[in-house]
Amino acid sequence: MSAGPSTEEAPWPVRTVTRKIAEWIDRLGAVWVEGQLAQVTARAGTGTAFLTLRDPVANVSLQLTAPMALVAEQREVVAEGNRVIVHGKPSFFPGRGTLSLRVDRIRAVGLGELLARIERLRRLLAAEGLFDPARKRRLPFLPQRIGLITGRASAAEHDVVSNAQARWPAVEFRIENTATQGGLAVAQIVEALEILDRDPAVDVIVLARGGGSVEDLLPFSDETLCRAVAACRTPVVSAIGHEPDTPLVDHVADLRCSTPTEAGRRLVPDLAEEIARITGLRDRGRRALHGWVDREQRMLDALRVRPVLADPLHDMARRHEELERLRAATRAAVERRVERDGTEVAHLRARLTALGPAATLARGYAIVQRMTGGEILPVLRSTAEVAPGDRLRIRVGDGTVAAAVEDGRDE
Repeated sequence: MSAGPSTEEAPWPVRTVTRKIAEWIDRLGAVWVEGQLAQVTARAGTGTAFLTLRDPVANVSLQLTAPMALVAEQREVVAEGNRVIVHGKPSFFPGRGTLSLRVDRIRAVGLGELLARIERLRRLLAAEGLFDPARKRRLPFLPQRIGLITGRASAAEHDVVSNAQARWPAVEFRIENTATQGGLAVAQIVEALEILDRDPAVDVIVLARGGGSVEDLLPFSDETLCRAVAACRTPVVSAIGHEPDTPLVDHVADLRCSTPTEAGRRLVPDLAEEIARITGLRDRGRRALHGWVDREQRMLDALRVRPVLADPLHDMARRHEELERLRAATRAAVERRVERDGTEVAHLRARLTALGPAATLARGYAIVQRMTGGEILPVLRSTAEVAPGDRLRIRVGDGTVAAAVEDGRDE
């Protein structure tokens, strides 16, 4: 008897819901599913093996059940961390409320398929700009602390640490050991990345792993890990595998090193080289300073022997003598000019005396002028110019007198 529609007044019981879900899933039919085996539980003496298939990109998993005979036949394929393709029919168990996939075929993902998927992901990430060189940050010259993500007691850890400490013994590391292959590797590496990125003392993060097959290095081509590296605020160095190995994280990281050994050398400067460089620069600076001091000393010596500095009073004495000579010449020239001008003045005075009226009067002559009112007319030159009644002004050698002509002319 089919149940009516579920309403608030007439809700379905749990058994109805689980039955309907089981019926719907049963109608789905068999499907092909690809994923990574995260857990394999196959106990001898039991007829069924239990497996966990996880999505390598998303945090999603699916429970699988498989006949023990099938697992025994595919022993090399059915191992934790392997990428597989399974065929089976999904089933929902109402009693436990769980979903599982009853598989009847299991096969490994071929190398060609893996490479094709990696290439598709590479093009996708490149199109999003995650490989853009402009995004890559420069590493600090001397990091305060280096964060290292690698396998526990691995050769990669030894190579990075030993080479870095050989170049700069005081370098500090914060090491996070994680799985570097298999189903748990991506989640652990991403978690370690987040821990180191939050540590303010960590200046650079290194992902290090030794070489391996394409399947072994798959976690370092995982989309989740690549995006986590791109989201880091701290510069990230990728040192995965050997020179030919190029997982996708190499393109996303800020610096790609071909091996963990190279990463140890690139992370810090070489102490001996820096000491030698500083010593060389110090010697160059000392030589340059000594050369400059020598040049300035020679210039001072050359200035010191110049006459103006060697005997400054000599030039002053010479200038003083020249000044005295010029002063004497000036005095003589002035005296000569005064004497010459005095003689000329004496001559002019003698001439004026000889030509002046005083000399004439002294010899017995007089100067006569007619006076009209208050005016004095020009000098009379003869008696013919005098009329009776004129008032005259007469200057003689001993003074000036005034007279009037009454009748007749006065000689």
